[in-house]
Amino acid sequence: MLWITATITVLWLVAVGFGALIMQDEFGEIYDSALQETAERLTPLLLDDLRRRDDLETPQRIEASRPPAEEEYLSYQVRDLTGRVLLHSHSATATPFEAPLKAGFWQAENGRIYTAAAAEGTIFVQVKDTAQEREEATREASLALLLPVLLIVPITIAAVWFAVRRALAPVETLRAAIAEKDGGNLAAIEAAHLPLELQPILRSVNLLLARLRAVITAEREFTSNSAHELRTPIAGALAQTQLLLTELKDAPARARALQIETSLQKLTKLTEKLLQLARAEAGIGVAETTFDIADVVGVVVTDFQRASDDGERIRFSSELAAPRLYEGTADAFAIVLRNLIENALLHGRTGEPVEIRLTGEGNVRISNAAPRLSEAELAAVRKRFARGKTVAVGSGLGLSIAERLLQQMRASLVLTSPVPGRVDGFQAEIVFPAAG
Repeated sequence: MLWITATITVLWLVAVGFGALIMQDEFGEIYDSALQETAERLTPLLLDDLRRRDDLETPQRIEASRPPAEEEYLSYQVRDLTGRVLLHSHSATATPFEAPLKAGFWQAENGRIYTAAAAEGTIFVQVKDTAQEREEATREASLALLLPVLLIVPITIAAVWFAVRRALAPVETLRAAIAEKDGGNLAAIEAAHLPLELQPILRSVNLLLARLRAVITAEREFTSNSAHELRTPIAGALAQTQLLLTELKDAPARARALQIETSLQKLTKLTEKLLQLARAEAGIGVAETTFDIADVVGVVVTDFQRASDDGERIRFSSELAAPRLYEGTADAFAIVLRNLIENALLHGRTGEPVEIRLTGEGNVRISNAAPRLSEAELAAVRKRFARGKTVAVGSGLGLSIAERLLQQMRASLVLTSPVPGRVDGFQAEIVFPAAG
């Protein structure tokens, strides 16, 4: 709109400039013609007046027959061959005009003069008009062309704004529809009220969304199938090893079997983390469904208290007075909670409680007793396979898995050390942007 308005304004100003130059030339021709005609008509009249006068030694001033007008643009002088002024109009002075005694036009500093010769070249009648008159005529005509710009430019801006807004409204509608699409909303965009020019773009976007849906679905199915296929043989090998331990009595063989069992248990935990990471990368946290945070937290905490060897260390409290719904899947949020609670139990000081608190704002805080971590260490533990100063067994994937899934649910993971109100400890807080 700015470019169109500026272009129209500049073109109009250029047109006014050219028009002013043309009018100046045309007005010059008109005024020259009027000046010449006036001089030629005055010549015989002034010659008759000159013949009737006896005293020609001093310049004679011809009085006007009526009161002079407010603005008089023409004045004249009658001069002899020597240049002496014989007669002059009431608006002219006795000082000779600066024009030479030669028939034709002469451009003076403050006007234009036309000289007409009479009496066989012995008498000259010079008529002068003022430059002010010509400049005023050109200026007023230019303003007459320029003033409409003050009206045309605002109207042009309004018209262009209306036209552009109306023309681009479907584009803005399509843009907003595309902006709403993410991993949890890949449905095709409706084609209602879109002009023909945008239909090819809409078809291409819908085709891309269909391909994305197919790729994400295939990736999630592959991750789910892989999880089942990997867990089954590892679980079978661990069961066979444990059965072998019950049959072995020889100490050296039993010791090697115990090492195999320990390695298989580590492999089981690492496989579980890698599968969780694969599911997180597949986008299982992005969905159009919602879950009640209190229900999921309650189920996960109860599961830990019943199944974990350190379940008695968990202290759970809730400040929520009503259900709180968030976008995402309960399965993904349960994975987040399990990883954070496992880290708290594993890396917290033995025997110290792990506090899980569901705040009134709908956030989850998990804190445990642990040595204080620096800002650099807090940033480092977020990275994959990175671990803090601990001798506990782990893969270094729990926090990265939790953070990845929370990003998909538009939530964030805030790590704090020491725990607020303490001199040490570690706290992980799940912060949701808004209550559902």
